[in-house]
Amino acid sequence: MLRMEIALFLVLAFVAYIYFSAEKEPTALHTTFAGLLVTVLVHLALDGITVYTVNHLETVPGILNDAVHRLFLGSMVLVIYLFYQYVAILVEEETGKPRRLDRPARIFLAVAELGNFMLPISYTVTPEGNYSSGPYMLVPYGAVAFYLLLCAGLLAVNRKQIDNKKKSAIGIALTIEFTVCVLQGLQHTWLISGMGIVLMTLSFYLTLENPEALRAELTEQKMSMLYMKSQVNPHFLYNTLDTIRIQAQLNGDKKVADLLMRLADFFRLSVKVDRSMVTLDDEIELLEAYMELMCCRYPELVCEYDIDPDLGGSQVPNFILQPIVENSLLHGLKNKGYRGEVTISAGRSGDDRLEICIRDTGSGFAGGSKAAIDEMLRSYARQSPKLSGNSIGILNVQKRIKLLCGREYGLSYTENETGGVTAHILLPLS
Repeated sequence: MLRMEIALFLVLAFVAYIYFSAEKEPTALHTTFAGLLVTVLVHLALDGITVYTVNHLETVPGILNDAVHRLFLGSMVLVIYLFYQYVAILVEEETGKPRRLDRPARIFLAVAELGNFMLPISYTVTPEGNYSSGPYMLVPYGAVAFYLLLCAGLLAVNRKQIDNKKKSAIGIALTIEFTVCVLQGLQHTWLISGMGIVLMTLSFYLTLENPEALRAELTEQKMSMLYMKSQVNPHFLYNTLDTIRIQAQLNGDKKVADLLMRLADFFRLSVKVDRSMVTLDDEIELLEAYMELMCCRYPELVCEYDIDPDLGGSQVPNFILQPIVENSLLHGLKNKGYRGEVTISAGRSGDDRLEICIRDTGSGFAGGSKAAIDEMLRSYARQSPKLSGNSIGILNVQKRIKLLCGREYGLSYTENETGGVTAHILLPLS
């Protein structure tokens, strides 16, 4: 049995090395999985120690045997708790529903760990092998059952809203752990709990946390961004516009020269496709060039800015404001003959967040369209990258923000009391 524990430890240690050496965004989901990996490695080490000590009761001091067994079961409870946390975060991201069971889960964890370290422990000796027993086992094993049932409940209640791949990963992990728990309960001497936990962890790693899959997703999003921007910003157009602008200025047509300069500025700024992050000042400068052109084209269109000057150097994903403002014009102010106002503001939201708002006085959402947009933005991970259609801009903006900044940030919409809509972009300040 000890050889199996050593093999499991080495396999998971190799997986952990690959995982921690890969580039990842520090999201709550990835952080929880990282904690799960470390805790499982500690659990496997304790598992191997207990397999040895429980079968050498005559030579190993009783106090040492008791200590490592209590640590072993305590780490098992913590592993299953982190398993529940991972599933709960994943379900929250998929459905948008807040986690309501975190507090009871933490309380149960504290009670289980206390019972594990305080209740009496004993050992059973059999010809097939020895194992620990006694009241101390009841609370931690009860906690394991409690967390597994919580995970099964989350999966059952939200199964229609969870992506099939993620649903399968949770289902496989639960099936493995339930099966191993039942077999361990029927055959106490098998000591296979470590194998179940490793298989459960690997089911998440192979389907959801594999660095190659994460890199493929990043590449897909970058290609989508490059495609979208390549439609509007070829270098030759920028150079040609600048040539025409110079000629207009030489001919004394200042208004045309100024407009061409702003159009050239727009294309000059938008050609930075190789930079995933830019300063807020850069984004605002590009937006100003775009809006000056639109306001010239539509004289009754007004654009106002309210930008906190202290935030100008903040890093934001490249090319996220212009698609949102363009969406406001095409779907809000177009129906009013492009008569109205667009206000762009940026300020702090708490100590560590930046909120950018694009507010328009347009016609607002058509019947039922807000619910459809909210659903598209919420389920962005299940949406295929769009290269055409009305929602190409906001969907690609949402995907890039989530990918570059973390899943707790992103784009959302609210309706204004006086008419029109406001787009809210939440970003990290750090």
